[in-house]
Amino acid sequence: MKIESVHTHVLKHTLDEPFDSAFSTFYERWACLVEIRTDTGLVGWGECLGPALPNAAIVEAMSGLIIGRDPLEIEPIWLHLYNQFRDQGQRGLALTAQSGIDIALWDLAGRHFGVPVHTLLGGAFRTEVPAYATGGFRPHGHDRQTAVVEEVAGYVAAGFKAAKIKIGFGVDEDTAVIAAVRDAIGPDVMLMIDANHGYDAIEAVALGNRVADLDIAWFEEPVTPELIAVYPEIRAGQPIPVAGGETWHGRAAFADALAVRAVDILQPDVCGCGGITEMRKIAAMAETAGVRVVPHVWGTAVAVAASLHMLAVLPPSPPRHAPRPPLLEFDQTDNPYRMAVAKKPIVQVDGIVQVPDGQGLGIEIDRDVLGQYVVDAG
Repeated sequence: MKIESVHTHVLKHTLDEPFDSAFSTFYERWACLVEIRTDTGLVGWGECLGPALPNAAIVEAMSGLIIGRDPLEIEPIWLHLYNQFRDQGQRGLALTAQSGIDIALWDLAGRHFGVPVHTLLGGAFRTEVPAYATGGFRPHGHDRQTAVVEEVAGYVAAGFKAAKIKIGFGVDEDTAVIAAVRDAIGPDVMLMIDANHGYDAIEAVALGNRVADLDIAWFEEPVTPELIAVYPEIRAGQPIPVAGGETWHGRAAFADALAVRAVDILQPDVCGCGGITEMRKIAAMAETAGVRVVPHVWGTAVAVAASLHMLAVLPPSPPRHAPRPPLLEFDQTDNPYRMAVAKKPIVQVDGIVQVPDGQGLGIEIDRDVLGQYVVDAG
């Protein structure tokens, strides 16, 4: 079996109502899917985190290095791609693009052997995971506090037992929004906050202390991801567990963070950190360091499926009676193609999502839906 071709599918949807994170505005939803075809007819799918068109360009640049190779040589292919781009690509787009290729190869391998990816990874510890709803951005054209409270209450009504909202718009305003959400959803729903690196250290410590009595499960990306040395200061300065890692790419970046115990909760994204091959190594590093892993997820059904397979194989840490399960981040913001790209969408029921048990990633891509949203097919 040989790799015959590598294709990218860049998807775009223009939002009716834009929304803000701390540092950017979403006017569209973009995605870059990677399709790898073999001479036997088998096809594998992956996804890249981050800007879709640049990712597609890097995938195209990498494709010539793997066409003609055996797709089951996943580790050698990973190292070859990394080595060829490492002088300018130890972080960022080179790793996010390589992630999409790597996930597609694991999907292919599972289909070749007729087993789910989690079986290839050594077997699943669980067949289902609890999910938390991600949303709570600052909407355009609406009062932020009112809109976020209504949105999160809707997630709880839909069955979610946990939700994450976006902050980073100012300590006073954020404090009021967090308090209003907690009041609306009550004490039994897990609540997380994500600043999308919108604060400096002084603001992050102040915010953490001001909302400490609201039972916040974690405080995500309080400052820019480059400030590894500042993260421990924020951990020490306020009581909420600190989380981060979605924009740290490759095991070297995570090793730097773990060395200084930058976070309480590590959040690698399988579509950004280097794919399944690299993420399982990052997870092993975190386990050795005694740091929790709660993956970041932001993408289509391909990204969600790949993340579920990683969640399935995360060992209970520590092993015990009734171990604490990992959590799936389940984006609930406006994105009509997120699950539509899969013929059978991945859904939550009472806050629980099943791990796919089909071959490879366990999903089938609906090419008709791709055609509705594709803006570039390389």
